[in-house]
Amino acid sequence: MGRGQLRIYLGAAPGVGKTYAMLAEAQRRRSRGTDVVAALVEAHGRRLTQEMAEGLETIPRRTVHYRGTTFTEMDVDAVLARHPRVALVDEFAHTNVPGSRNGKRWQDIEELLDAGIDVITTLNVQHLESLSDVARQITGVGHTETVPDAIARRADQVELVDMTPEALRRRMVHGNIYPPDRIEAALTHYFRPGNLTALRELALLWVADRVEEGLQRYRAEHGIAAQWETSERIVVGISGAPSDEAVIRRAARIAARSPGSELIAVHVRPDDGTREDEHALDTQRALVASAGGSFQQIPGSDVATALLAFARAEDATQMVLGAGRHGHVHDLLAPRGTPGRLATAAGHIDVHLVGRAPFAAVSRTRGRRPHRAARDEARRASDQALALSRLAAAVLAGRGDPPALLEEVREMFGFAAVSLLERRGSSAWCVVASAGEQPPEAPGGADGAEVQVSDTLVLAGLGRELSADESRVLEACAIPLVTGVARRRRDAAESGAADEARQRSRWTVLAATSRDARDQVTVARQALTAIATGQRENLADQLATVWRALYRIDGLAADLGALGRLHAGALETYLRPVELDEVLTAVLDDLGPGGHDVMVGPLENLPDVITDAALLTRILTSLLADALARGRGDVPPSVTAQSEAGAVRITVTRCGRCTDPEALPIRLARDLTESMGDTLRWERAPGGGLTVVITLRAASLDRVPR
Repeated sequence: MGRGQLRIYLGAAPGVGKTYAMLAEAQRRRSRGTDVVAALVEAHGRRLTQEMAEGLETIPRRTVHYRGTTFTEMDVDAVLARHPRVALVDEFAHTNVPGSRNGKRWQDIEELLDAGIDVITTLNVQHLESLSDVARQITGVGHTETVPDAIARRADQVELVDMTPEALRRRMVHGNIYPPDRIEAALTHYFRPGNLTALRELALLWVADRVEEGLQRYRAEHGIAAQWETSERIVVGISGAPSDEAVIRRAARIAARSPGSELIAVHVRPDDGTREDEHALDTQRALVASAGGSFQQIPGSDVATALLAFARAEDATQMVLGAGRHGHVHDLLAPRGTPGRLATAAGHIDVHLVGRAPFAAVSRTRGRRPHRAARDEARRASDQALALSRLAAAVLAGRGDPPALLEEVREMFGFAAVSLLERRGSSAWCVVASAGEQPPEAPGGADGAEVQVSDTLVLAGLGRELSADESRVLEACAIPLVTGVARRRRDAAESGAADEARQRSRWTVLAATSRDARDQVTVARQALTAIATGQRENLADQLATVWRALYRIDGLAADLGALGRLHAGALETYLRPVELDEVLTAVLDDLGPGGHDVMVGPLENLPDVITDAALLTRILTSLLADALARGRGDVPPSVTAQSEAGAVRITVTRCGRCTDPEALPIRLARDLTESMGDTLRWERAPGGGLTVVITLRAASLDRVPR
């Protein structure tokens, strides 16, 4: 009998859903016929976690007495005797009570694995031994319960359970993690956004490192020498010249466009004793560090050979080099030049050449030869084409906003700062966008250059003057800038119009809800007034009227709160296969006595639907409660369902007074339905009222979410 397999659900903090994910995996395996038991599961009183554990066989815990207190731990002997195919064991790093079989839970799990039992467990990144000190520095909270990294790395599968800090804090606010008396303290201490972001990054890096180990092991076992571009490693060659700063910045931007990439700056130090500019190297080392990269120096008599050997040893995917004074094309075609040799021998490594200096001015002399003038004209055209292609590349790479384009212009022309200025009124100027430190705020600066873009726009740079040829190139560069400004203003106007439409819609909902609430208050007040004035012959009916009004007001308040949470992004969905008759049973129960008046059509032979059971229950309850309040007594509301190609259509028919389709119950139902990826439409019903049709995806074996 072989050793069992270990699967770890790894998270960055409590509450991200590790135990829930473990239980969901167990339920999936159980549904496929796998023998699964819950050897030890810690639900911590979380309702959804407890519900997910329902139906799983549970191994009773062992009782341990220590210092007059009773504790429970996993009964290792009972699990071994039961010998399931899969055992769920929560909290991998847990320390057992003294007197237990082993000191640590991970040691208990090792016994189960040695016995051939597969184990699924959970672990937070702060409990990894190598990261516990880092986590303590981040959060200020120490962790004595740790797991050796070697043990965790031996796991057959590690699955990251990820959640953004904002979503995790929303779960905390809703009471889904800690009880109410602990929420405020947790949000202001351990669960601060900065803490959660840092812990999340630790978890992502640890998992990425483990995946990289597995990839390298696979390549070694299969003799694969070629680089697989699963992650970007960018090597930038540094000569030590001050102009290399532009090369470093360009390499850093390339790295920034590839999440998870690594930037390595390499300087080949000659072994012939040549003295170098140490000050420039120190400056470049600091610049690389500020970009999140590393700086290394290697010896070598031949720069191209040393750089290529280093890049291959580091599994680099890209190399960035500075072009020489003759330009990109010359460097690539020169057979003995470093860039040309690297481009020829690099193989799968992409080689980028970056201009080290701004465009050089072209001198004008009288009486020059015609062929020299032609070459100068070609050079000007090449400069202009190069500038525009760089700006076009920036737009295609997603950096098409004016500030990003201006940063490209600043680097190309060697400006210290650059601004796009707009004249408003007769003499007032404003900065539309800028790049660099202390950018110009108006035209007419002494140390710089400027071009007139339009009647109201001027592009102004500081730090150097431009030749006439360079000014023409700069003027050409202004075209995408103006386009970017126009696009940004158009987007802002469209966004403002959309915001205004959403605001009008909100006011419509609030006004309709306010009318409904006032109507119910009036009904309740009239009934209470009748009771108070002694009209008690129909006391039971009057009290029932009051209760119905209060129930209706409470439902309106609950619906309004749900709609607000949905629009704030604080309402989560859990989609799974659901039986429709179970949902409708819950809906009728939630409606109370009024549920007896709802007509429900036949539901036989309907497939399960992919939905969030709680949200679908809320949707149908809201629609039917509103229908009962507004309908005619002789024609009750009805619910029918029928199957169609790959879907199930639920129809709620509401007779009686016609309601505004933007009223709160219908608006809430529509938004909640769309949040699950489904559709809701309405149509006028014969004789008044509305018919609401909800279309849900049907569950099938090949469409069940995993």
